[in-house]
Amino acid sequence: MKEKEYRMSSAARGGLLYLRGVPGVALGDRVVVRDHRGRKRNGQVIRTSDEVVLVQVFEGTDDLDLERTWTRFLEEPFEIPLSRDLLGRIFNGIGAPRDGRPPLVSSLKRNVNGAPMNPAARAYPREFIQTGISTIDGLNSLVRGQKLPIFSGSGLPHNRLAAQIVRQAKLIGEDSRFAVVFAAMGVSYADARFFEEDFESSGVLGNVVMFTNLADDPPIERLILPRTALTAAEYMAYDLDLHVLVVITDMTNYAEALREVATAKGDVPSRKGYPGYLYSDLAEIYERAGRVKDRRGSITMVPVLSMPSDDITHPIPDLTGYITEGQIVLSRELHMQGVYPPVNVPPSLSRLMKDGIGKDDTREDHPRVSSQLYAAYARALEVRNLASIIGAEELGETDRQYLEFAKAFEERFVGQQEDEDRSIIETLTIAWQLLSLLPPEALTRVREADLAKYHHYEKTAAKVA
Repeated sequence: MKEKEYRMSSAARGGLLYLRGVPGVALGDRVVVRDHRGRKRNGQVIRTSDEVVLVQVFEGTDDLDLERTWTRFLEEPFEIPLSRDLLGRIFNGIGAPRDGRPPLVSSLKRNVNGAPMNPAARAYPREFIQTGISTIDGLNSLVRGQKLPIFSGSGLPHNRLAAQIVRQAKLIGEDSRFAVVFAAMGVSYADARFFEEDFESSGVLGNVVMFTNLADDPPIERLILPRTALTAAEYMAYDLDLHVLVVITDMTNYAEALREVATAKGDVPSRKGYPGYLYSDLAEIYERAGRVKDRRGSITMVPVLSMPSDDITHPIPDLTGYITEGQIVLSRELHMQGVYPPVNVPPSLSRLMKDGIGKDDTREDHPRVSSQLYAAYARALEVRNLASIIGAEELGETDRQYLEFAKAFEERFVGQQEDEDRSIIETLTIAWQLLSLLPPEALTRVREADLAKYHHYEKTAAKVA
């Protein structure tokens, strides 16, 4: 069927264009909108019926003169060109260059919505990924093929943490680093420049492909950006056999854009005004991470989301927690104390950690050290609360040791420099130095052999005294 242009626009609202009386339009079709000045905008059909066709216009519908607006239905899904030349490039949400270089030219194009993956073809996520950050590597280990989000809040250094993960992430025993797909939605110009300059100065930009949507760019573009980025990631993972790390920030901006479009469409709102399909929409993005049997490449995802009002029960972090395999939670209290990265250890979790650590992956004592650190820090926080009520001088000797442990744990294990890339052995060494502040009888989650080999309580106690 020959492509046709229609001048049947009846309304434009919130980045959506309404057309009446257009026959034979399929859901998901790519659309080109030409305004009265001859400028072209990209769109996609998101609702179709005999009466009305609804198109979301990624560049927005501002300044459209409906009487002189032409719409062409291309009868094909939204696709992006793919080649090895992706790496080192910066694009917007629809795959157009933002770096002043020519568009990517390739005969290979793929639908940004991806191809369905047979669940039976999925391989279980394994293999420890070293990020160089002790609170992640030691306590909430990331494994290849996992989805591990960062739950943050306004003003917390999640962008710096995400950039550090991009710079430092690697598989132990392999020289090759990850290829990185970095997707930023609704970020400020300053943040976008920070990421670009940070990757460039550290020498990793040539191994990164960036997709950015700025805060003053059309919000509707944020709905396609993560799908465009993940299509590039799937190409690099399954066609080029690369290990791909996908960092997406900020998923809250994505969800806000989804709510805006859903309201404009007239969808029935659910919790806090978000559409009822927010869960399935987020799952559509998150579940594109993983591994495929008999393929060397993989996609590991670290989405970043800022919790409105630091509320972890808000629909966005709440639903994200159901879909992903854990979370890294940042603490405003630790941030105010000058601790970086301010990871809040008790609520942080990696559900797949057990499958990537231990004798053949990191070190034989790693699982027990992690469990013991959690237990000791939890007890130390209880003692700290008690001390705030009755005073530290009223505590017994063991409780005062736990207070000392908590202070040292936050300063030396949680806290580290932004450019400090710790190996897992360095992380475990620091962990044992901290556990040596406590008497052996208090360490019930490690073995006698571990204590004999790594625990140095007497020497540490003498130094403290």
